[in-house]
Amino acid sequence: MNSPVVSVLMTAYNREPYIAEAIESVLNSTFGDFELIIVDDRSKDRTVEIARAYAAKDSRIRVYVNEKNLGDYPNRNKAASYARGKYLKYLDSDDKIEAFGLAYCIDAMERTPDAALGMISYHDLGSANPVCLQSETIVREHFFSRQHLVIGPTGSIFRRDRFEELGGFDTRFGVASDVFFNTRMAARSPVVLLPQLFFYYREHEGQEKNNDKGYLRFGYLSFKELMEKGGLPLKKEEIDFLSRKLQKRHAVNLTRYLLKSRDWSGFRQVMRETGFSFSDILRGYFR
Repeated sequence: MNSPVVSVLMTAYNREPYIAEAIESVLNSTFGDFELIIVDDRSKDRTVEIARAYAAKDSRIRVYVNEKNLGDYPNRNKAASYARGKYLKYLDSDDKIEAFGLAYCIDAMERTPDAALGMISYHDLGSANPVCLQSETIVREHFFSRQHLVIGPTGSIFRRDRFEELGGFDTRFGVASDVFFNTRMAARSPVVLLPQLFFYYREHEGQEKNNDKGYLRFGYLSFKELMEKGGLPLKKEEIDFLSRKLQKRHAVNLTRYLLKSRDWSGFRQVMRETGFSFSDILRGYFR
C-alpha cells in the first residue's frame, strides 16, 4: 500500500457532540491523498462509535482506542506513531478544517522543502502568500517582537521525519508542549508562516486552554528549559535578558493567579513545582 502524502491526526476524548463535524470536514477536503487516524483516549460517550461508523464507510480512516487514558500530548504522540504520511496535520476532534486547508498547508510546505514546520500566523506578514522565515529570524522575532510560535497543533503542519527526529512532543510540559516543540523546531529549521485561516477553532468549557494553573506551571518550566538547553540562535546577553524577564513575569503571574482564584493551595503547589519562593517573587518585581 502506498503511503499517503499527509496523515491527519485526530485525538479524542469525550467529543461526541463534535467529532462527526470534524471528520466530515476532513472528508470534504479538496486534497484527497490523506489518511485520517483517530485515536480515542478511553472516551465514556459515543465518540468511538461515531468514529468507527465513518471508518466503515471510508478506508482512509483508521480508528484506535488506547488501553488506558494517556492524556493530551502523550496521545498526540501516540497518534503520530501510527502515521505513514510525509506530513502530519493535527486536527482536534472538536475543530474543523476548511475544504482547502490540507491543499493549502501541503502546497506551502512543498514550495519550501527546507522547512520542517508550517503554522498559521495572525500577524501582518506583508504578504497574502505564505512566508518562510529562517531560524534566527523567527526565534528572535518570537521572543522580542511577535510571538509567532504560540500555535497549537491544529494550526500547524509538520514534516513527519523531522517531527520524529525531535522526538515528538515533550510531554513533561503538559499544555505548553506545543510551544516548547515549536520553538525547538524553529531553532533548527526554517518555518513557513501561513496567513490564510484554514481551520475553525471551537471554544468550549472542556478545553485545555482553560487550565490556568497548568499554563502557569508549564509555561514557566518550558521557557526556563528553552533558555538553558534549547539551543536557541540567540546571543548570551539576549538569553540573560529573557531569563530575567521570565523571573519577573512568573512573579507577576503567580500573584495574579492568587488574587483572581483565591486558590492558596494551588498557588503554593505551583510555587513548589516551579522552585519559586516568596523571595523570588519579591526579586521578580524589582528586577
